[in-house]
Amino acid sequence: MPDSCAAVVHRLRWYVCCAMTAAAFCQLADASWAAEPGTPQVTGDVTDVVVVRSLERHPGSARLWEPYIAQWADRRLVVAFRAGIPEKTDMGDILCCVSPDDGKSWGEAIPIFDHRRENAAFAYANPVLYHPPAQDVLWCFAMRCPMARPHSEDSQLAAAYSGDGGRSWISVELVVHYSGPVIIVGGIQHLDGPAGRRYLLPVHRNSLRNDPRGSRDQFVLESTSLLEWRLPGATPGDAWLPEHGKEPGFVPQPADSQVFLHEGQLAPGDNGDLLMMMRTARYDRPGEALDPPRAFSSGSRNGGRTWSPAIAEPDLYNSVAKGFFGRATGGTYLYVYNDGKAFERRALRYKLKRPDEPWSPERTFFDGSVHNSYPTLLEYAPGQFYAVWDSGTVSAHRTAIRFGKLDLR
Repeated sequence: MPDSCAAVVHRLRWYVCCAMTAAAFCQLADASWAAEPGTPQVTGDVTDVVVVRSLERHPGSARLWEPYIAQWADRRLVVAFRAGIPEKTDMGDILCCVSPDDGKSWGEAIPIFDHRRENAAFAYANPVLYHPPAQDVLWCFAMRCPMARPHSEDSQLAAAYSGDGGRSWISVELVVHYSGPVIIVGGIQHLDGPAGRRYLLPVHRNSLRNDPRGSRDQFVLESTSLLEWRLPGATPGDAWLPEHGKEPGFVPQPADSQVFLHEGQLAPGDNGDLLMMMRTARYDRPGEALDPPRAFSSGSRNGGRTWSPAIAEPDLYNSVAKGFFGRATGGTYLYVYNDGKAFERRALRYKLKRPDEPWSPERTFFDGSVHNSYPTLLEYAPGQFYAVWDSGTVSAHRTAIRFGKLDLR
């Protein structure tokens, strides 16, 4: 072989070797979350799992958690998440990453709410993305928290919007006629009626944490514009009076007990009804699970204006952890949750309820004996869902944001 040909072959072999080494390194980096000794193989029905963002990419942040996903266009996805401030319980900055290829790869983190731009007066929590049908705008709702607080439970509603699919964001000041603190986790549900479109946002408050005359309540806010929010059916400037009847938008406590109902998730029911599934804890000790640990549900037949008293769901486990609740095209309900003890939060399981059938036996969503929590799903085709959740290692919570797909067909 001539010297020139030998040199070309040598260079080609070198390039191939480098490419294989780089590919192996990328696979190793993606799998680094499971590299601790004794970690078993991952199991579960979620597929195409990749890391959206890892804590190593955010020096100075305490944790990455509570992601939310939206679809901007075909194969164009946006995931928002929180990067925690050290020594704060659950406050930080809100960022997002964009995928141009249906979740196979994710771009650099883009700031939505940055506490440093607020002169350190405020921090943020709990992003909720929403892409209104037939609109070329993507919303991110979040909680704005006074920086002096140790936690986010004395927050007000904040929002920003993007007109370019999450590449840039503009903050807006909302008009909120409800004057108390709000905590958001669940997604927005839109309702169409004779008077036009209404948007419902599930929220709760835990003012009892710092105020002996406070309360722990689950309720909804409504809007016709996404800019102005109020309790359902309330008229701006009018005070609610007991003689008006049920408190508008609030979920009544169970008839026989008090339960800390929170982090509600909305889904459409039949004949225009609404269902809400809620995380639970003891009312007097909100860090402790109920006995037995169960999710509670409530329903509304008038567009969220009033709700039925909350009742226990005997087939749905909840131990002080967010669960995802939604409905697929065709009417199948989906519930994704953590099993195990309160705040253990390792495996994610799920159950299905097909029309006219009971809830299915428990199935595994994602389990690698590492920490996982706060799943959010989005149906992109009948029975097919995008999924995001925060993940960790055997010994550490919330060191990565993960993406995957779940097929219920």
